[in-house]
Amino acid sequence: MDFYPVSIEKLIEEFAKLPGIGYKTAQRLTIHVLNLPESEVKEFAQALVKARGTIRYCSVCGNFTESDPCPICSNPNRDKSTICVVEEPKDIMTMEKIKEYNGVYHVLHGNISPMAGRGPDDIKLKELIRRINGDVKEVIVATNPNVEGEATAMYISKILKHLGVKVTRIAHGIPVGGNLEYADEITLSKALEGRVEI
Repeated sequence: MDFYPVSIEKLIEEFAKLPGIGYKTAQRLTIHVLNLPESEVKEFAQALVKARGTIRYCSVCGNFTESDPCPICSNPNRDKSTICVVEEPKDIMTMEKIKEYNGVYHVLHGNISPMAGRGPDDIKLKELIRRINGDVKEVIVATNPNVEGEATAMYISKILKHLGVKVTRIAHGIPVGGNLEYADEITLSKALEGRVEI
């Protein structure tokens, strides 16, 4: 391990807490930031503080937003009869890139994973059930195509079918074990077009 002044080591530790960032990458990021002009470092720090202070979750769908409800939920041109269920807010950003879906969303903020100790009560399923009313005709389950995502999709299908709503699953154009955020627009578009009822 390299020996840096305490302030540098602390910055490396903070970068290393980010997902997918190991010690060596954190070290490179730290050195990069330290070599930036002071004005850029301040701008970067201010952007972090501002985002953390102003971004919250939409009270309707759970997406990141600065205003409540979020721009998608408050848009009168969105089809409120279709709800696309995703695991994380970043998945909404990915879905919106394809510009083919005009419904609304619901963010679970996780998935069902008994191995990780997460059950149905640990994600936003109750909030989804509360949104199901006579206006909602279809719920598209767009959880990741991995074991946890499939378990979550099956559970959602089971609980929502009793409420008389059509439940569909995005098609498997996305590879099993993959994540929505890494899918290209064409693959994601085809997966959405080829969704099937579950």
